[in-house]
Amino acid sequence: MSEEIKYTDAYDELKSIVSDLEGGEITIDELIIKVKRASELIKICKSKLTTTEEDVNQILKELE
Repeated sequence: MSEEIKYTDAYDELKSIVSDLEGGEITIDELIIKVKRASELIKICKSKLTTTEEDVNQILKELE
């Protein structure tokens, strides 16, 4: 990925994928593409949450 995705954009896309999967009207070919993309988005969200938590903890530590 050359362009960084914002957390909210990744989360919104992930919700859309989940909605598509719950709808049950996708082909097997679409399923694998959506599952792979969902995996990428989950990694992005998890990484951003971890980074944010570390940043907040560092700021709080500096305030002590």
